Amino acid sequence: MERTFLMIKPDGVQRGLIGEIVSRLERKGLQLVAAKFLVVTKETAEKHYEEHKGKGFYEPLLEFISSGPSFAMVWQGDNVIALTRALIGKTDALEALPGTIRSDFAVHTNFNLIHGSDSPANAAREIGIFFSPSELVDYEHTIQRWV
Repeated sequence: MERTFLMIKPDGVQRGLIGEIVSRLERKGLQLVAAKFLVVTKETAEKHYEEHKGKGFYEPLLEFISSGPSFAMVWQGDNVIALTRALIGKTDALEALPGTIRSDFAVHTNFNLIHGSDSPANAAREIGIFFSPSELVDYEHTIQRWV
């Protein structure tokens, strides 16, 4: 089973989309193994977005992600990284396919509602930034054989 890190950003939280987004992931058959409602500190944001350091959008990104509460999650399932990225849609809402989270709800690239890991290495790194191993819950997801 593969794991990925997803985070509903402050704009998604403020717009009341946590339930809608979690529901879409659950209906897909993915397994939630950790969740946390938090305000991302600047230090945590710097670790999370370190690959963007030095880019023009880096400082505004840090300011945005720490501007209000976010909902951090770890999801598990076969091909979960590719599946969640397909459900989320492209970063630019205008390029996101109809039916994706960003196509359905986002208007601006800067307010694109949700972050999703783009590789197994980044998923492991991001999970480690936001969750300790003891916060990840292993349990039998009984519907898995039907998905």
